[in-house]
Amino acid sequence: MKKTIAIAGLGWLGKPLAQHLSFSGYTIKGSVTSQRKATVLKQSGIDTYVINSTEDGLYGAAQGFLKQVDTLVIMIPPGLRGNTGADYVLKMSHLLSEILKSKVGNIIFISSTAVYSDGQGKVTEKHVPLPKTQAAKQLFQVEQLFFNAPGVSTTIVRFGGLIGGARQPVKYLAGRIDLEGGTAPVNLIHKKDCIGIISSIIKQDAYGHIFNGVHPNHPKKKEYYSQKAKELDLVAPKFTKLEVDPPSKQVDSINIEAIIGYRFKEMI
Repeated sequence: MKKTIAIAGLGWLGKPLAQHLSFSGYTIKGSVTSQRKATVLKQSGIDTYVINSTEDGLYGAAQGFLKQVDTLVIMIPPGLRGNTGADYVLKMSHLLSEILKSKVGNIIFISSTAVYSDGQGKVTEKHVPLPKTQAAKQLFQVEQLFFNAPGVSTTIVRFGGLIGGARQPVKYLAGRIDLEGGTAPVNLIHKKDCIGIISSIIKQDAYGHIFNGVHPNHPKKKEYYSQKAKELDLVAPKFTKLEVDPPSKQVDSINIEAIIGYRFKEMI
């Protein structure tokens, strides 16, 4: 029987994921936060709904979006940069309540390696995150909310820094000076590998797990960004030399190969 996959958040990663899964034979539904975006996506053949999860509640045709869905992929960013005071936990609680009213059996919640603090050093899925910032604490709390929700089986995927296409972080660092953390390892992943990991989880029904989605290569930031700046003909960022290196983390995965047998295909 043809499975139906719903993707909450058809953005930079969600839209190409929808296209890939559709090409692979799945029935796809998607959600966005504006009617304008929904109209454009519907014209491209994606069954799209307008859903807004706010602190006051969930607005839109949520049950229509969730109807007859086998797996829900949640890609709703926290939007917590800049200490806005937003309550991401409350927003996502409203979404979870609506999900539990439906017959959705499986969830893939897209999270971030930001839940691990820099002071944790080398970590894998065996390590419990020790978030330090308010944003990271909220994200980890939402992870736990979904992972422990009754009646659904949730897999958490913690992606590292996302790259691919025009998205390359050195563009935001080019020409900057006195940057700290030059000896820290990068924790990155290409968009194509993100799609590959999510697709493998769905194909293998690998629910109830935690995966760190990070490329296994971890060059030092100063070396990596200098090389990328050279490749893109940009002014390389300059990192400050410190007597003592600041705390840093290296995020690895022991579950990606062991549980879903996925091998990374793209260079970072």
